[in-house]
Formats: sequence, C-alpha cells, structure tokens
Amino acid sequence: MAKCIKGDVIEIIPLQCPPLKNITCKYNQPQVLVYDEHQCCQQYACDCFCEGWGDPHYITFDGFYYTYQGNCTYILMEEIRPKHHLKIYIDNVYCAIGEPVSCPRSIIVSYNKQVITLRNHRFMGGADLEALKDNVKLKLPYTYNGVRVISSTLDLLLEIPELKVVVTFGITGFGINLPFQHFGKNTQGHCGTCNNNTADDCMIPGGILVNDCAVMADYWTASGVDGKNCTKPPVWNMSTPEPKTHTAKTPTPTTPCQAHPDCYLLKSKLFEACHSHIPPTNYFLACQYDSCHMSNPAVVCASLQSYARACSQLGICIHWRNYTNLCNITCPGNKILLPCGPSEPPTCRDGPMQGNISVLTEGCFCPGNTILFNKESGLCVPKCGCIDPSGTPREFGEHFEYNCEDCICDKASQSVNCKPKKCNDVNPGSCTEPGFMLFNVTNPSDPCCSKQVCNCDVSICPPSDKKCGVGYAPVLELPNGKCCPEIRCEPKTVCVRNNTEYEPGTKIPDEPCVECNCEMDKDPYTQLHIVKCSPKVCPKDICPQGFKYVKKEGECCGTCTQVACIYDAPNNTRHVLQEGEEYKYKCETLNCHQMNGSFVIEKTTKQCPPFNPDDCEPETKHLDKDGCCEICELSNCVLKNNATRLHVNDCTSIEDVEVTSCTGHCNTKSMYSMEENIMKHSCSCCREMSVEKRQVTLKCANSTVIPHHNYIYIKSCTCTPTKCGD
Repeated sequence: MAKCIKGDVIEIIPLQCPPLKNITCKYNQPQVLVYDEHQCCQQYACDCFCEGWGDPHYITFDGFYYTYQGNCTYILMEEIRPKHHLKIYIDNVYCAIGEPVSCPRSIIVSYNKQVITLRNHRFMGGADLEALKDNVKLKLPYTYNGVRVISSTLDLLLEIPELKVVVTFGITGFGINLPFQHFGKNTQGHCGTCNNNTADDCMIPGGILVNDCAVMADYWTASGVDGKNCTKPPVWNMSTPEPKTHTAKTPTPTTPCQAHPDCYLLKSKLFEACHSHIPPTNYFLACQYDSCHMSNPAVVCASLQSYARACSQLGICIHWRNYTNLCNITCPGNKILLPCGPSEPPTCRDGPMQGNISVLTEGCFCPGNTILFNKESGLCVPKCGCIDPSGTPREFGEHFEYNCEDCICDKASQSVNCKPKKCNDVNPGSCTEPGFMLFNVTNPSDPCCSKQVCNCDVSICPPSDKKCGVGYAPVLELPNGKCCPEIRCEPKTVCVRNNTEYEPGTKIPDEPCVECNCEMDKDPYTQLHIVKCSPKVCPKDICPQGFKYVKKEGECCGTCTQVACIYDAPNNTRHVLQEGEEYKYKCETLNCHQMNGSFVIEKTTKQCPPFNPDDCEPETKHLDKDGCCEICELSNCVLKNNATRLHVNDCTSIEDVEVTSCTGHCNTKSMYSMEENIMKHSCSCCREMSVEKRQVTLKCANSTVIPHHNYIYIKSCTCTPTKCGD
C-alpha cells in the first residue's frame, strides 16, 4: 500500500491480506480460491452453477429452488455491470397441447458479437438437438471468435474458454457454469445473483427484491430475442404493493398427488453417496410435480438425470438408469453408457495442445481398451491409425485390400493410400463350337482380377433352316454340351391325307364313292393317326310322293329331290300338286308355284257375302255349293196376317184383332254405266199399296171403355221404287 507522508514523500508498505476463511457453498459447490479486486489477496468463493429441468424447475446460482411455467423467451443471466458482455436467454414453450406446463426449447447465448442458439425439437422420446447461428445449422464441433460448441451423447455444450464458461443443454434441461472470478456478485435474471446468498435471488430489474421467484421470473422477459416480444408486468416500485405472479398456479389438491415410483429412487440407497453433499429434496419435489402435471411419465427422467448430473459435478458418479424402465439409453456400436465422462473424449486426432471442456457429462463412451478415432466418425478403435473407406480401423503400416486396390495405412499422412491391384495374366481359351465366344469374368480364386472363359451367347447362333412336314411340329431342344438349340420334328395328334391335317374322329372328304375317317390308332412308323377308307353305300332310289331320285354327274349317289307341292289336308289326306295346279278344299283354294328352286303352296280363302238369318224363310237356310258360306231362299214382297190383342197406352182390345204387314225382298242392284262412266243404282222397297181404317173396342185399366178406337189395316203390298242412299 502507498501512503502519502508529506509533499512528494510516499511510504510504501506491504499489504496485509486477511486470513483465509473456509466457507460453505449454498449450492454444494466446492469452494475455490479467487483474487480480490486488486489482484493481491486471495479468498474463498463459490463458483456459479444454475440449472433448470422438467417443466421447468430452476435452481439459482445460490441454490434457491422454484418452479415457473412461463411461455416466452426470458433472461437467464446477464451482467449487472457489463464487463464481459455475456447474456444467456431461455425460450420456454408449452410442452404439449392441453398441458399448461412449460419446457425449455432453446438456450440462446450472446457473446463477442455472435448469437448462438442451442435448440431441442423433441421434448419426449429422445432429444433432437441442433446448434444454430443466424438461423443456420452449425456443423459440430464449432469454434469461432472465442466460442466452442460440441455435441455429446445427450447434450450440446457451449464453452467460452477465455472466461471458463460452460453452458450445457439437452432434453432434460440446461446447466450454466460461471467462474466466480469473472461473474461473482454481478449476475441477475432467472438464475439470480451469484454471491452465495439466496436472500437476494428473487430480484427484479432495478434491484428490487420480491418474496416469490415465480413473480420475479415474469419480469425478466427478453425483447427482440429469437423473434419474440412478450408482455412485461407493470413497473413496480417500493411505494406499491409487491407484484403478484402472472403465471397461473395449479391449486394444491386436498389429497397430495402421488409421485411416480421412479421418483423415490432419488431418496433411495442408489443416490445415497450424494445425499450428504446435495440433498435430493428439491429434485424429488420437481419429480413429484412433473408426475402430477404431465401425462407422459418419461418426464420424471429429467429430475433423475439432473440430480445425477449435479452429483457428477462433485465427482460422484452413479449408474442409475438400469433401475428404471423409462429412462434407458442404448448406445451405438460398441460404446458403453457411463454416468461421468469427459465432455470431449480424447481421440486419435487430438493435437498436443488441444484444450477440452472439463465438465463431466453422462453419455456413451469408448470401452477402456479403445479410443475414439475422431469426433466425426464416433468409431472406437483399439489403436490409432487410419479408417478405411468401409469404416474399418487400420493400424499404421497395415497393408490390406479394398475395392480391388492394394492399400496401406500411412503413418506420415495418417491416411489410407491405395493403388490399383496388379493381376496375373491368364491365357484365354479357344472357342470353336457354334454360339460360343470369349468373355471376361471374375476370377473365382481372385475376385479382383478377371479371366477369359468360353461362354455361350445364343444371340450369335446361326438360324436354323430345318422345316417339318405336314403333321409334324418343330420343337427346340438343346443337346448336352451344345450352345445353339436344334429343331426336332415331333408328330402331332392328327391324320394326314392329301397334305391336309385332320383331327381324330373327323370324316375326310376323298373320292366320290369312298368314305374315309381319321382313326384313334397310330402308325407305328410315322406316329401319326391312321386314315381308314371304305366304299360308300348309297341309299335306295325309292322317294316319297312329290320327290324324285336324281343323280348328278360326278357324284356317287343320288338324292331324293322335291318336284311338286305337297299339301296335307286337315282330314289327314296328302295331296300332290304339280306346278300351276289348283286344288280347292272347303273355303280355301290352293295353287302350286316354284320359287328359287323350291315348291311353295299359295292359299286363297273365299270371302262370304253378308248374311242375315232373319231374312230367310223358315227352313231355307243352307250352305252354298262350296260348303263355305251360309245362304237362304229369299221371298217376294207379300202380305202377312197376324191375330193379336191391340194395346194402346193402358188400354187393351176386348178381343183379338187382325193385324197385317208387308214383308219380303224386292229387286235391288248396282251396275257400271259405260255411257255415263258412273255407277248406277236401282232400289225398291216392300211396302203397303192400299189400306183401310178399322175400329176396335178398348177396355182401360180404370175400367173405362173406349168403344170406337181406329187402327190401320193393310189390304195389299207391292215393291215400290225408291231413291238409293249414297
């Protein structure tokens, strides 16, 4: 220390550092030695570790536990007095539809003029992690401008080596490691103030403390980060009541919710080695909360893994996954699952000055007798060397064959060098048979080399000109040892007659007076069915009526040919009519005609004149001479008498009176007049010629009498001309 004595006299004396005092870190972190602000004296302090998991549950830098369900982007950590210009944000979203609980989707780190986002696209069933910068996916491992990002089995890790900052993000949540040397007493946000004092962790912007960290969390929304702008609570000051949380809380049930059975592993002997260092109470409460508020039971894995990770930071490694069926992890290849392992396992390609992230992590690692070949391949090898194109590890100096090339694992270049393989000359064979030619094929004794062999190529076979005779079918066959097929003529199931094929059972036309048939028997020599012929038997030359036996020139037998019309009458008699002949039967007249070589009977039916039986005299009705139409003898116009009582209204004659009438037919005709070229008609009617009046006495129904009633009496009749109607 320098002390001004007088004028320009300065006394310099050594600074007396206070004695070191052991402290207990609230979050069970080991105490570390740090220099004071003058970089002269050392003192014990607690490094800053903040984590969050589940839906989500937070433990601040100083070990204060709380649960918050915000659905926005928030400030996890920023410097109260900007020195290193580091900011870390969290983007929370609802875990699932219908469940008002949040899950951390992204951790966003802003440092040294670059913003890197660690994002998870799947909350359950295995993480789907990626790192982005300016919305472009990064190829890991990534190193630029003081920031490194790597990927372990379960997490993404971001490191700022200059500040010894490590941010971990995975499916179960996040973890932030900050050295007290750079950030002690200078942080604010969801992770609180890193000063080993939980009393000031629930601080809102402006340095105002509240009693509920869930209330505090509402005030740390981030503006314009990740494209989100969330509504902030109203400004609060000391003169107004303490703000209330804007996040809906689930009412405490009357009966406490039962935690999932796997949650009790946290309090069991499985984690007993860690209980005295980090009490499992907060992790159990978080596990119980998640059991009661989320439908997917696998969410309890987040609390178990977070507690195991916190224990691993103290060097306490616990194999806990084999005790639960919900949280098992299968490692790829021959890797094994370890609860504590290096975030960046050593590889064959690490340089001598390679600096690795020192945080331990759970993941899949190479067994003890192997080493990771490189970060990109993920392949465990027993010795460092090369990886051939098939992914097989090779030792330095090892010669091997790959893809028909001679290769060596070169130590100088640490790569595989290959050259085309040299093959021995193989004398080609000779091909003389038709269809055979030389081909290059793989040598069975050395698949990488080829040799010439004589193989068959049917496409170069000469065309066959062999033809089969009638009754035979060509059949291709390949004789043993031959390349080109040969034609064999095979007999068909037919008979052959006059170079024509016939199927068995069919008649074969031959000479006029010979009948031939294709039989089922075969000729033993030709193997064709035989043809059997015999003289044809002609029918007798007796033909029925109307037919004549006719034999045409060149034919063996004649046939009965029709030469007249045949009429079978209804009285079961047959009549043969020659062409032009007429035959009458009752009302029909039949005529025989020949049309187009056929004999046809034409029938004509007689038309009868109109007939009224009332016009006939008694017993004069009879058939005409053809026996077809009814006729009768008609009388002339005559006078007829009839005696009957006379009825007039309701009166009747007291005795029969004689009543007369005219009846009979008169001459009526129609004829054509050639002179006048018209039809002329003459008509006459049978009517009275003379009459007289007679009297009769009538007796009526009312007993009255009419003595003199006149009626007309016809004395004579005659045919009188009258005008014919149209």
